[in-house]
Amino acid sequence: MAGTPTPGREVVLETERLLLRSWRVPEAAVQRELWAERDPRVPPHRRIDAEGHPTVAEIEEWIRAARPSSTGLLAVERKAVGDVIGYCGLVDSGLGSDGEPELAFELLRRVWGQGYATEASWAVLDWARSSGYTRVSATVWDWNAASRRVLAKLGFSETRQEVDAVHGTNLFTTREL
Repeated sequence: MAGTPTPGREVVLETERLLLRSWRVPEAAVQRELWAERDPRVPPHRRIDAEGHPTVAEIEEWIRAARPSSTGLLAVERKAVGDVIGYCGLVDSGLGSDGEPELAFELLRRVWGQGYATEASWAVLDWARSSGYTRVSATVWDWNAASRRVLAKLGFSETRQEVDAVHGTNLFTTREL
């Protein structure tokens, strides 16, 4: 896997099958599709609302406004096909201690079960390590069995739980790098 970030430069990570890179404006429809596919148990602020927001145009604006940083959600592109199938990256969620980033990933349903989330996540963990992070956190809903399996394969360990009466139990995990 290759891809060492340089401050102020675009991050590009590569695996055997995937290219992880910044989002491009024409790919806003892929992000919109991710929003549309989300499980109804996901909190409403992470789903398309009754008025249809976010729209493709709004997501296009988000992509235009994005700036390279030491964290971010990278588009996951299949190299053999050239299509974007979701995202994987590091976010500053404020959940971790001492600036610890959180691993986040989400892929289109049509590509689930092919190992892409695990493969992309390994590349992002290598990126985190090369960026000087020593630990990464991740959160996952207890009902999200697929994402829980990915985190287990990556070596994340549960540290605590928070029960939400509406959405279920949120599991907090960490992994030493």
